[in-house]
Amino acid sequence: MINKIVQSIADGLAGIKDGSTVLIGGFGTAGIPDELIDGLIVHGAKDLTVVNNNAGNAETGLAALLKAGRVRKIICSFPRQADSQVFDGLYRSGKLELELVPQGNLAERIRAAGAGIGAFFSPTGYGTDLAKNADGSLKETREINGKHYVLEMPIYGDVALIKAEQGDRWGNLTYRKAARNFGPVMATAAKKTVATVHEVVQLGTLNPEHIVTPGIFVHAIVKIDRVATQAGGQKNAAQR
Repeated sequence: MINKIVQSIADGLAGIKDGSTVLIGGFGTAGIPDELIDGLIVHGAKDLTVVNNNAGNAETGLAALLKAGRVRKIICSFPRQADSQVFDGLYRSGKLELELVPQGNLAERIRAAGAGIGAFFSPTGYGTDLAKNADGSLKETREINGKHYVLEMPIYGDVALIKAEQGDRWGNLTYRKAARNFGPVMATAAKKTVATVHEVVQLGTLNPEHIVTPGIFVHAIVKIDRVATQAGGQKNAAQR
């Protein structure tokens, strides 16, 4: 019998190794799997490459993971914000590598990994520093129908940590509004996907037309109490 429901966050995160590439869902403060990030800190994996739209807010969630010294490199679109002091300090002191990726390219590079696309050409960043590799060399470019494009490579993950709304024992997931964001594409691009849900439903309850992430892409689901999550969010907002 297929049953992907695990009893604890620690069980879901078991097996994550040092040096892993971790795809973490979230857009701003929407859809961030805070409980999984906190669990990753407790887990102890280090030297991580983290892929996220942002680089953390205040000193909770992803920022807490950075502050704990577990991240070697971050790949994101919007690293600096009013409350990104943890990232700012680490980056300016040379303790954290940054790969800056335009948001559309970030989503498409992750999607390409899940779809089995070897690489793709994008017009975004042509003629700018974003068209350079980490070592300063220029990425491959091509002119297509009179327009210039830059070759972009897929972003694969060893593990994806995402936040969903509902899930069943087969791993099928639905999301709540903007909390969906990068979750579906990250689930397809990772070797292992761990999701939190607020509600575990009986098999067959979810309308197949409403399932966003099929269970074939999900390896572990952890049920998270919604009241506790909301209380934590209010506390974090007060601290900021």
